[in-house]
Amino acid sequence: MKLLLKGGRIINPAEKFDKIADVLVEDGKIKAIGENLEAAGAEVYDATGKVVTPGLIDLHVHFREPGQEAKEDFESGANAAAAGGFTTVCTMPNTKPAVDDAAMVRSLEKRAEDVAKVHVKIIGAVTKGQEGKELAELGDMIEAGAVAFSDDGHYDQKAKVLLNAFDYLHTFDKVIVNHDEETSLVEDGVMNEGHRSAMLGLKGRPTVAEDIAVARDIMLAEYAGSRVHVAHISSARAVDIVRQAKKRGVRVTCEVTPQHLTMTDECVNLFDTSTKINPPLRAQKDCEALLEGLKDGTIDAIVTDHSPHAQEDKDREYIYAPSGFPGLETSLGIMLTDLYHQHKLDLTTIVSKMTCEPAKVFGMDAGTLAVGKSADITVIDPELTWTVDEKKFYTKGSHSPFIGRELKGKAVLTVVAGKIVMQDGEVL
Repeated sequence: MKLLLKGGRIINPAEKFDKIADVLVEDGKIKAIGENLEAAGAEVYDATGKVVTPGLIDLHVHFREPGQEAKEDFESGANAAAAGGFTTVCTMPNTKPAVDDAAMVRSLEKRAEDVAKVHVKIIGAVTKGQEGKELAELGDMIEAGAVAFSDDGHYDQKAKVLLNAFDYLHTFDKVIVNHDEETSLVEDGVMNEGHRSAMLGLKGRPTVAEDIAVARDIMLAEYAGSRVHVAHISSARAVDIVRQAKKRGVRVTCEVTPQHLTMTDECVNLFDTSTKINPPLRAQKDCEALLEGLKDGTIDAIVTDHSPHAQEDKDREYIYAPSGFPGLETSLGIMLTDLYHQHKLDLTTIVSKMTCEPAKVFGMDAGTLAVGKSADITVIDPELTWTVDEKKFYTKGSHSPFIGRELKGKAVLTVVAGKIVMQDGEVL
């Protein structure tokens, strides 16, 4: 198959390329990039007035397989990814059972090959059953194709076990992704601890719980000379802890979600459990620090933490509802609407944090538009206005704090290995 994207603004941060040009795709690879390209028999897509980028990458999604397919599965999750402009996603291992051995990794990779329209990469558990007691089959999972390791959804309280994991993975140059909240400080907490939690009468999760955990994990990784990645960072102090560690040469990276960049705990409403997430929505000063961390390079990646739940699970009292909401189909729109169009963050930075930089964090051969590379491409219309409608979601999750919002900017074409998998909002 041949595909010719004509006249788009190509933003390719990995190659410092930003200009109007054409992209020719042939046999799943990028054949040429340049002006006035021609190709006999090619399908032509007019990208005039649009932005052509490497396929978007998400390092942090929950596709719920195995064991919780009623909430999401590889097929529905991958369709949601394609609809949102993502060509590669990395799925977390906090499933039932947890992804903690090579056989599980291989079976999920095969499942993804069979049903997913985008590339699905598997993250393995750090400890068996994610119980924080005994290391999982890390080496075997690496051989099977695991791209990273995480006990996401859990905080590994035993520092010795985590240090052993850092020591072991140092040999393979693989990264541990940590959900950093000191458990004893957040027990039963359901939102950020502060004025808003006091007003609502809800038990809080203080930022210091995140700060302590981030500092500990960085020190362990520094001691081992290994790599650590802080998941969904949310507090101002934690950002500065990462910043200072990077200056010391620690091999630390981190990620942030659109919701933590654009929403605060003032958005929490007892009658809308979609705002219940972990870590929780923080204060305005934290949002501002996260944005500054993106600008100065402290924060490496923008992720969704796509976490769909069955509606009956979320439709209950705030304190009893599970945390998280689906974000793959709204992530780019929120970033463009609330940050790019508000002149808070430039388009190149957004593209970089959603393509080449996350690829680098997990050591993936992706995130760039270069001749000979896999043709994973996203075309974005930054001026397209649309309304978030859960009835049009491809994900099984129907709860989101963004439902009903009018957004400006959307992916209009998703190409995976040279094949169009989404066009004008419709997954093909």
